[in-house]
Amino acid sequence: MPPSFSSSVSSCANELLNELHDHLGFRTLRPELAHQLFDEMLRQPVPVSVRALNDLFVALARAPPSTICTDGPALAIDLFNRMAQAGRRQVIAPTIITYNILIDCCHRACRPDLGHAFFGRLLKTGITMSVITYNSLFMCLCDMRRTKEALNMLLHRMPDDLPNVISYSVILKSFSDSGRSQLALDLLQMMAKKGADHSPDVMSYNIVIDGFFKEGEVSKACDLFQEMIRQGIVPTKVTYISIINALCKARAMDKVEVVLRSMVHNGVQPDAVTYSSMIQGYSTLGQLKEVARLLQMGRMDDAMEKFSEMIDMGVPVDTEVYMCMVEGYFNHGDSMKAKEFITRMKNRDIHHRPRKASTRIREV
Repeated sequence: MPPSFSSSVSSCANELLNELHDHLGFRTLRPELAHQLFDEMLRQPVPVSVRALNDLFVALARAPPSTICTDGPALAIDLFNRMAQAGRRQVIAPTIITYNILIDCCHRACRPDLGHAFFGRLLKTGITMSVITYNSLFMCLCDMRRTKEALNMLLHRMPDDLPNVISYSVILKSFSDSGRSQLALDLLQMMAKKGADHSPDVMSYNIVIDGFFKEGEVSKACDLFQEMIRQGIVPTKVTYISIINALCKARAMDKVEVVLRSMVHNGVQPDAVTYSSMIQGYSTLGQLKEVARLLQMGRMDDAMEKFSEMIDMGVPVDTEVYMCMVEGYFNHGDSMKAKEFITRMKNRDIHHRPRKASTRIREV
């Protein structure tokens, strides 16, 4: 084929691919139009590069849903299948990157069964798999509630040097989300014993701790939190906020002090979410003065002063915090203090929202 002709037909295929990208970017890519342009691209004598094709599939995988195209990942799967069924002798050969994208698309499109099928097709090609391949497959298996099968593959079929912390975390989350946090803990401890690249990170611990809290296993969650610290893993702000929130909901306020001290010791300052959880917890128990004590703010002797201090520190005051304080006073018969609190806040130009307030607050 003359070079000039080859260049022109290749350019035509790329122009069609660019048109697909343009429609996707402007959110005007209807599935029917995508099929039309993609089929026309496949009919070109010289195909686009596999890298360019992968870029299209990635863009579809990440495309936010719109009224024109409600499911980009599903469309990527559909286009790939049209290519595989085109019947041409010279079809764009998918690479491991292509399969990684497609298996991930199956997870995003809530079609995990297709992800498992793509993995089976990949096995037949002899292409060497990457850790991303397995991680995407694990997500699909967990979506299908086949977490133990994913675990078996991780432990016995995946090369020992391949798994990373994400591989384990996918399975940890599946166990924890399905009420099997003890199995997640067993796997976490196995990770710690293996060490090196298998060692659990703070995200791994966060997953299992959150799972125990959801199951009402407060003691196990707190024990694991302490174990994480003993292992030298520094909790993140997310760790502290989630633990304090869970402890407050469980009314285990005696344990909040320990977590809060660790939080301050590690240089993580409590924010509005932390204060909101604590104020709500102590308002429920009628122990407003404990807020100041636990926060080790000796110059304050009650929750109202703590609330004022929050404002002075520039902490944003949301409606939830405001309502927790006012309702706390009302719930324990301190209507005068509730009115005093509202007056003080109004003087600071902070007002409650009547639409979200209870009847007794609106009457103040």
